[in-house]
Amino acid sequence: MTREKRSLEFYLLAAFFIVFVLFLYGPLSAILILSFQGPDGGLTFPLNGVSLHWFANLFEKQAVGDFGASFKRSFALGLMVMAVTVTVSLLAGLAFRRQFRGATVLFYATVASLVVPSIIISLGIGVVFQQSGLTPAWYSSAFGAHLTWTLPFGVLIMFAVFNRFSPAYEEAARDLGASSWQTFRHVVLPMILPSLIGVGLFGFTLSYDEFARTLMTSGSYNTLPLEIYGMTTNVTTPVLYALGTVTTVFSFTIILGTLGIMTMLGRRQAKIK
Repeated sequence: MTREKRSLEFYLLAAFFIVFVLFLYGPLSAILILSFQGPDGGLTFPLNGVSLHWFANLFEKQAVGDFGASFKRSFALGLMVMAVTVTVSLLAGLAFRRQFRGATVLFYATVASLVVPSIIISLGIGVVFQQSGLTPAWYSSAFGAHLTWTLPFGVLIMFAVFNRFSPAYEEAARDLGASSWQTFRHVVLPMILPSLIGVGLFGFTLSYDEFARTLMTSGSYNTLPLEIYGMTTNVTTPVLYALGTVTTVFSFTIILGTLGIMTMLGRRQAKIK
């Protein structure tokens, strides 16, 4: 059996992929390694000892930066955005299965915020709040700004899901006497649940990491991305790298946990079928 010869395009694409992976994970790996500097270590290589000193320093009172409070704000904001994104995206997906007047205009109005630069949206929302006599805050103006980023993606995902969803399952349930609510609860929802979990994960991670749309809308209290950005001009110790490592591990844990849940649901559905 002769092995097929690889084309030049294959090697070019392989080289591009390797460069992409190095560009993506190279800086992350450097931060991960430098976060384990010894007590006398600095912000650059070579390592001056290996320890967990800077991770322990995270839990001490800092002269600059408030890690704990900013993390709690980002986490709470991410959960709020996730809940609204999942709910609205699901309802929009169900609504757009039926044609109604103005559907096209509403769709383009929903995804238009993806075209507008994030900093412009942040600035506009901040100005509107100030002119209205309202105080911008992470739980109000920043919450709305994040939804302009997460909702279009959630809606697009649900559109793709329902475009591949066969109405035959619902028709079979109705033929067996199920009501509209029973059909949704026992037929539609279990089948689209993995996609809803994906939408929720997408909404949470986009909100948790968002910087530009939070810059002008967070008010007096920073979220974690803003806190980290502020620390880059003031903190000159590897504690900043330790914070980056902890937040990265947290993000990957959330992603892996969600993927595990989706895998379990997929296997459960396969057994049912």
